[in-house]
Amino acid sequence: MALLKLNELKKELKTLEQKELMQLISDLYKVNKDVQQYLSNRFKGEEAIKDLYEKTKKIVENEFFPNRGFAKMRLGVARDAISNFKKLSSDDGKTIDLMLYYVETGTKFTNTYGDIEEKFYNSMVSMYNKVVNECNKSEEFYNIFKDRLYLIVSETDGIGWGYHDDICAIYYSLDWLEEDE
Repeated sequence: MALLKLNELKKELKTLEQKELMQLISDLYKVNKDVQQYLSNRFKGEEAIKDLYEKTKKIVENEFFPNRGFAKMRLGVARDAISNFKKLSSDDGKTIDLMLYYVETGTKFTNTYGDIEEKFYNSMVSMYNKVVNECNKSEEFYNIFKDRLYLIVSETDGIGWGYHDDICAIYYSLDWLEEDE
């Protein structure tokens, strides 16, 4: 399958008239949910991003604590939803919030139902590490999320597979901790 390269696409788009461009964008909007969301975010702004944020948060929650039935714990579904939010919104603060929510919800799940498999904890640790890395880049993000980051440390106490130890090691690697003391 031969896909257009971006520079080839731009060359083709330059040959179209405004009416043709509008039709092309309208057609894309009709056939692709991501395009619908992207354009909604672009033109409706914060209202559309907030709506997407709430939908993404619900997807994460439903993988662990669905309204009906049993948890499916499809970690890939939850992670993909967060990744999709990041791609469509470009809102770093809300993305970090969702990443942290993923770890909080996973930790709550294991505290509610008991020990899970190592792969589960590795996913939680990986996401927590990404959040800490983002907080190390930005004191503003650290200040926003520091209480929740520490709460995860205390909530993981006693959980197996080295989960608590890994979370502690990552937490105490935060650059801003020394300034808080």
